[in-house]
Amino acid sequence: MQPFGYVEPRTRDEALRLAREHPGARFLAGGTTLVDLMKSGVVQPALLIDVNRLPSLDVIARTEDALEIGALARMSDVACHPAVREQAPGLSESLLVAASGQLRNMASIGGNLLQRTRCVYFRDWHFPCNKRVPGTGCSAIGGENRNLAVLGTSEHCIANYPGDFAVMLAALDGVVHLDGPSGARSVAAAGLHLLPGGTPEIETVVGAGEIVTGVTLPIGPLSRRSHYLKVRDRSSYEYASVSVAVAAEFAGDGTIRDARLALGGLAAAPWRVEPAAALLAGRRPDDARALVRLVEAALDGARPQPGNAYKLPQARAAIGRALRTLADRHAEVRA
Repeated sequence: MQPFGYVEPRTRDEALRLAREHPGARFLAGGTTLVDLMKSGVVQPALLIDVNRLPSLDVIARTEDALEIGALARMSDVACHPAVREQAPGLSESLLVAASGQLRNMASIGGNLLQRTRCVYFRDWHFPCNKRVPGTGCSAIGGENRNLAVLGTSEHCIANYPGDFAVMLAALDGVVHLDGPSGARSVAAAGLHLLPGGTPEIETVVGAGEIVTGVTLPIGPLSRRSHYLKVRDRSSYEYASVSVAVAAEFAGDGTIRDARLALGGLAAAPWRVEPAAALLAGRRPDDARALVRLVEAALDGARPQPGNAYKLPQARAAIGRALRTLADRHAEVRA
C-alpha cells in the first residue's frame, strides 16, 4: 500500500499554497482518472489536495458572447445545461458520448481536460514506457497499438489523448484558464496539450502547482452549428478510435461561409485542422473535391502502425459523415 496525505482547502489561495509547499502533490476533483492511476501504481502522489470545496469553480453561465464553465462543473451538468445545448450543441454531444452516466455525474470539466492516455503500456508499470519513465522505451511501437495515435507521433511515443470535450473545445476556439505560482493565465484550448516529441512525459502546458479554473467558449453562428461525431467499437463507455468535431456557418444558398474542424483519437492532442476554413469556404458540404482536399490536409503526415492503419479510412469516412450531418441539420432549420 502506498500511503498519502489528504487535505481539503477552503480557498484557492490555500490550495495553491499547499501545492507550492508539497511538490508532487495532486489536485483531486472527481477522481475518476487519478484514483485509477493511483490504484494501478502509475502515479504515487504523497498528498492529495481536494479542491471540491473551493468556491465559484462550478459555474455554468452564458454571457453576451461566451459560455463560462468552471473547472469543478460536472460533465453531466454541463452537457444538459440549456445554454450549452442551445449555443454549442457539439460541446454537449462531446460530453454525452463520453464515459458512462455514473462517471459523467462525478467527473469534473477540469479533470476531464487533463485525463491521461489509455495506452495499456502506460497503465501497466510492468512494461517500459517513455511517458511514465522517460528513457525506458515505447512498448506500443511494435506492440498492442490498435487504438493509439497515427498523427503527431514520435520515435519515443505513439500514445493518444482519449478525451472528447477537449477536441470540441479546440475546434470552437475555446480558452482554458489556469492559476498557479505565477498568477492567473489563459491558454488556447488547441494549445493545451502537447505532442510527444522527445519529451512524451510532458503532456500539457500546465505547470507545476497550476490548477485549471475554468474554460471560456465563444458563442456565435459557428458554435450553434456544431457537431461531435464519435466512432468507437461499442456505443457506450468506450474511447474513440476516431472522432470529429466540426462547426460550420452556412450562407443562404447552402454553401459554407466559415468552418472549424478538429479530430480526436488520432494524436496525443486534439488535432485541429487549421486549413478547414479556407478549404470549405464557398463550398457545399457534399462537394466531393473539397472533401478530398480537406481529408488530405487533415491526415497529412500520418504515420500509422500496422495495427492502427484502419484509422485513416475510418477518419476519411467520419469527416464526410460529420459534415453531412451539419448540412442536414441546417436544411431542417430552414425548412
